[in-house]
Order: sequence, then structure tokens, then C-alpha cells
Amino acid sequence: MRVLLKAQLDTEKGNEAIRNGVMEKGMQAALERLNPEAAYFTAENGCRTAFIFFDLADSSDIPKSAEPFFMEMGAKVTIVPVMNREDLAKGLGALR
Repeated sequence: MRVLLKAQLDTEKGNEAIRNGVMEKGMQAALERLNPEAAYFTAENGCRTAFIFFDLADSSDIPKSAEPFFMEMGAKVTIVPVMNREDLAKGLGALR
């Protein structure tokens, strides 16, 4: 299932993670592990924020997907199912 993992990093922990190299290494490791379809980084509500779109093969994969953001960067993490254009067309077609 295609999902969006949104990680909003705690500013103080994020600052420390940048200073000690954890942010770069942790983000690189997370992206390699998740193999995302797309990943975007911005500021939202005054926080460093990552939007990572990837395929979640099984719900038991949630801890290994989210825990590094919690543990290494003090992030607030949200994981929600999302659709691309083809998924939406397929879903709407099933309503007919």
C-alpha cells in the first residue's frame, strides 16, 4: 500500500542531530530502507518536515519505518494511506 510518512522534527533535537551528523546519516539510512517513490523536505509549522511516499508492504513494517525518526530525531510521525492518479481512477471506477 502506498503511504505518506510525514516526520516533523523537534527543533532542538534536530539541531543536535545536524551538529553531530545523525541527521544526514539517519535520513540517508531511512531513505535507503524505505526506497521511496518520492521524498520532499520543507518547513511546516516552524518545524523541519519530511514527506516520504513509499510502499508499505505490511503493517508490521510500521515500527522499522517510523522508529528511527522518533528515536534519532525526536520527530512527530504520521503515516497515512495515499493514492496517485491511477489509484484514484481505479477506485472511482469501482464505484460504478
